[in-house]
Amino acid sequence: MNALAQVPPDFLHALGTLRKAKCRSELRLAEIPAPSRLAPYAVALGAEVFSRSTRPGRTPVHGPAAMAFSSENTPGTADDEDDELATGRFILLHDPDGSAVWDGEFRIVTYIRAQLDADMGNDAMLGSVAWTWLVDALENHSAQYRAAGGTATRILSESFGTLAERPETIDIELRASWTPASSDAQAHLEAWCDMVCTFAGLPPLPPGVTPLPNRRLT
Repeated sequence: MNALAQVPPDFLHALGTLRKAKCRSELRLAEIPAPSRLAPYAVALGAEVFSRSTRPGRTPVHGPAAMAFSSENTPGTADDEDDELATGRFILLHDPDGSAVWDGEFRIVTYIRAQLDADMGNDAMLGSVAWTWLVDALENHSAQYRAAGGTATRILSESFGTLAERPETIDIELRASWTPASSDAQAHLEAWCDMVCTFAGLPPLPPGVTPLPNRRLT
């Protein structure tokens, strides 16, 4: 039997909606290996945002069944002049039997990380702001969801010895998950892509989202 024929129709539909999603040209998106123990069916995408787009003005169409870009534009192959502003993962899980923990048959699990300067990173409200970005992005794209949860973490990096002159830096990490209201995941992926760009501090920002200045050290 064809392996594709064994995939649940709802998951196939979800994959089709992901392929329709569009994102900004600064975001490089590609399929990555999906976790095998979280659900019977899963697909994962990795994203990176760089300070300089290799293809200005391009609005890529991407999906889990194929690389978002040609091989020279996949994550990890940026020019030395490019500065990574943010990185993340988007995972869509599906269990045809449903999950009481998920409150549904689908679950979206995400991770985003970006570096701030020490002054901004020490803002006590940073975690709340990061969570607000997620909620605002989903609302701006009319991505219906429920049972959302997440954790924002600040990671301090200090240098010593021969690297002692380097300033302190703080990374912000957001790990979050939510249950989409249906198998249509297009708006959820587009919202997440905007969220990664927001973490990277790229203008313009969606309405109602507050930018963080001084995103990277020079």
